[in-house]
Amino acid sequence: MESSGMELYTTGEMLAWVGSFADRMGVSPEKIKMLNICGRKKNVLPTIETHKRVMIFADESQPDLFYELWEGDYGELDMWIGRGLSKDGKVENCKVKEFMDKKITEPVVIFIINENTREASRYGIKNEFFSKGSVNYVGHEIRAVIMNMLSCDVGDTICIVSGESIAIEAAIEASEGTIIAVEPDERDMRSLQDNVSKFGVHNIEIIPGVTEEHMAKVPKPRLAFIVASKRLEDEIKVLLKVNPKCQFIIYTLELDMLVSIKNIFTKYNINNTEVLQIAVSKTDKRSVMVAQPSPWMISGEAG
Repeated sequence: MESSGMELYTTGEMLAWVGSFADRMGVSPEKIKMLNICGRKKNVLPTIETHKRVMIFADESQPDLFYELWEGDYGELDMWIGRGLSKDGKVENCKVKEFMDKKITEPVVIFIINENTREASRYGIKNEFFSKGSVNYVGHEIRAVIMNMLSCDVGDTICIVSGESIAIEAAIEASEGTIIAVEPDERDMRSLQDNVSKFGVHNIEIIPGVTEEHMAKVPKPRLAFIVASKRLEDEIKVLLKVNPKCQFIIYTLELDMLVSIKNIFTKYNINNTEVLQIAVSKTDKRSVMVAQPSPWMISGEAG
């Protein structure tokens, strides 16, 4: 039986640990990001990526955490480990890499410093950081605009259909929520799974299609981002059954599909429609401006 993080470390014990490490490091407690993963799956790697000081409360439910930190390229970071529930427990200092082969078998408090990071939201992760699989990723500048349109809340539930890199970025932003990543293509699903592992995001639910059977197994989405295909109308019908007030953002590069989308929106009473086209041009090696594919995004809200 997995232990509950709230039952394992009380609020008083967690605050005592924060105060103890704040005094030890000579920083204000407000500069420490707390992350309780006892008995829970949370996005540890993205949290370290975007915070200079992270305090992790962990237990035996995450036995391979040190290896995951090392595999995520954090082996050279300084780490302090406090054992037990009380702040008076033993604390040792080391590099993450020194503990890569050690298992967590008891309650521990892990304090990690990543001074070289910038504490800011990062829309538009560059494509070279994603898994080199079968997916043809959208340009990172366009993905930054899409992420702005999604407007992810920290506890959001969003359905992403055939948008692998967008699912990863959304999972990082909605760190306390759920991203439902739909990938019908088996090769692209493997690429998505590689990226989930690479970025250390644990709040992604991967399903092979937007069907009533599959959607019954995942939380109800507030919004759906869909790369348009011949399945689009069926996907919208299912999503409206799941959430009659679902919001939609449809992505397409095809002018004919743009017309079809507007007709589908009218048919299913999806209103407040907006159409946006994104055009990006970049210089090549010869300093010649080259236009990138210019997608349309059609947004609307049911009801």
